[in-house]
Amino acid sequence: MFNINPVPAGSTSNEDIDVLKYDEYVKPNRFIESLIINKIHTKQINTSGCFSCGQCFGQRVLFENRKMIEVSCNGLINCNFCEIPESLGDELFPEDFIIVQHDDSNEVAQIRLVGEIVNIRRNYLGLFGEHLPIVLRKATKEDLDKVQKNLIEEEKAIPFFRTLVEKLNLTMKLVSIHYQFDRKKLFFFYTSDGRVDFRELAKELASEFKTRIELRQIGVRDEAKKVGGVGTCGREYCCVSFLSSFRRITTQLATDQNLYSSMGKLSGPCGKLKCCLSFEID
Repeated sequence: MFNINPVPAGSTSNEDIDVLKYDEYVKPNRFIESLIINKIHTKQINTSGCFSCGQCFGQRVLFENRKMIEVSCNGLINCNFCEIPESLGDELFPEDFIIVQHDDSNEVAQIRLVGEIVNIRRNYLGLFGEHLPIVLRKATKEDLDKVQKNLIEEEKAIPFFRTLVEKLNLTMKLVSIHYQFDRKKLFFFYTSDGRVDFRELAKELASEFKTRIELRQIGVRDEAKKVGGVGTCGREYCCVSFLSSFRRITTQLATDQNLYSSMGKLSGPCGKLKCCLSFEID
């Protein structure tokens, strides 16, 4: 999910770390973000490159009357944003670990993006006004120790799951396992060519781990997003670094752009056509 590196005891206080983060990372990045946001609002992006057609700008960003951040968390299925209560103020920075409340459970997440740029991201994705998980607080060293224990338990669950799948003769490929922070639920993410009757498997898993079990079938693109890696371009997979949803990619996209090549060269590590084929089609 993410790397957890707690600050060594007796090295630097949390207050000093926050000051360093603001001076070395947040301050210059917020200045750059302010320039980008201003260009978006005044519609001054690539006007010479697209011949001032104006079609790529869309409508003005609709800002919500609440503070939000973008996060990374395996337990928040299909949700990459969280709401910040007023009590936390401006104490949160990118890469911080936080505890969030989602429905009736708590999860640990890592912040990816803060500030006004989050609203622009959400506007681009067509999100507005939906129910979001709430940030409770920053994660403490004790919280991160608990996460480390959960990660160890996840590793231990891998051979048990695979042994059960083989015993029950199920056609499932395990992708990843995730324990909720409060251990109320244990997720098993898998891929399969068809539907799987996993009722007996779920009973066995619940009996072994003494918690609620959720088995989720995902696609090969979702698998690539969870596993991660480097594409043929030499950069991190787009689905890992910035894509939050997948578009339908067809061979027609390649034909329209005169990309005459074998399907092998146009396919990503997941075996599907590369997501980047859709980036310049408009």
